[in-house]
Amino acid sequence: MMRFVRRFKDLGMEGAQVNYYDKISREYRIREIKEEAKEVARHIKDGDAVLEVAPGTGHLSIELAKLGKYKITGMDISKDCVTIASDNAKQAGVAVDFLQGSASAMPFHDRTFNFIICVLAFKNFKEPIKCLNEFNRVLKPGGTALIMDLNRNASREAMKAFVNNFGLKGISASIASVIQRNGAYTRKEFEAFILQTDFKEYSIKDSSMGFSIYLKK
Repeated sequence: MMRFVRRFKDLGMEGAQVNYYDKISREYRIREIKEEAKEVARHIKDGDAVLEVAPGTGHLSIELAKLGKYKITGMDISKDCVTIASDNAKQAGVAVDFLQGSASAMPFHDRTFNFIICVLAFKNFKEPIKCLNEFNRVLKPGGTALIMDLNRNASREAMKAFVNNFGLKGISASIASVIQRNGAYTRKEFEAFILQTDFKEYSIKDSSMGFSIYLKK
């Protein structure tokens, strides 16, 4: 179903779904989010411009803002996500510019960012190759894009552990696991996408349930 709907539009969250996502991110994913922020911080320095694509309710950008003096922008297709993420940043006392936009037609000039991060969202984009070329376009020369996402070929045990980390149990966990599995790409599919883009250098680090893809401009 997820792949079918994705043929017609980018997938995003609105309304009560956004509030629920914000809640479970705070309760179940914050430790993992902090580690993701540390990984990004390893590749950047104070003053660098960072873009998070599809930040949801903003927790990764917020945690990254706590680690250094970066210029952080978060762009999400969902107006409700942008509103809540902006409120979360204000409450956390950090400066992050959240705005609404599409990953396939980003509202930024060429060569704007030193680093791009996209976590658990790339599978939601209708036009993956176009999105990757947009990543390349808005990156500065020498910049890096990091995509962290699920692997459709991940084991059932790994996928079950993943959805349990979101506090989902029983039938809800089973449904979420099926949705994530059906929507995610395989490593082979990702590599095929990259070969059709302007990125010439990349590396992929595998994990039990997915991979981290580093794309160098």
